[in-house]
Amino acid sequence: MGGYRIDPQLTAFGEHLHSWRMVLGLTSQQVSERAGITRDTLRRIEAGDPGVGFGKVAQVLRALGQLDAVVQAADPLTTDIGRLRADRLNRKRAR
Repeated sequence: MGGYRIDPQLTAFGEHLHSWRMVLGLTSQQVSERAGITRDTLRRIEAGDPGVGFGKVAQVLRALGQLDAVVQAADPLTTDIGRLRADRLNRKRAR
C-alpha cells in the first residue's frame, strides 16, 4: 500500500470528536446511544481507527451536532479556489 498515510489526521480527528463529547458533557454511553452504535465503535472512532465505516463516523458527528459543520467544511464553494474554479463543477454536473 503506497501513498500518504492519513493515520495522524485520523487520530487528530478522533481526538477532536472526543473533545466535543467532553465539551458537551456527554458520556460515551449517551453518544453511542444517540448515534446508534456500540460504545466499542465510539471508542474506535475516538481513537482514529481507519477501519470504522464512514457512516458510523457521520452518525457520531450528528450525535455531537457537528455533521452539518463537517459537510459545510468539505464544500469547495466555501473556499476561494473553489469559487474561482466553480465553472468546472457546472460542466461536470451538466454531463
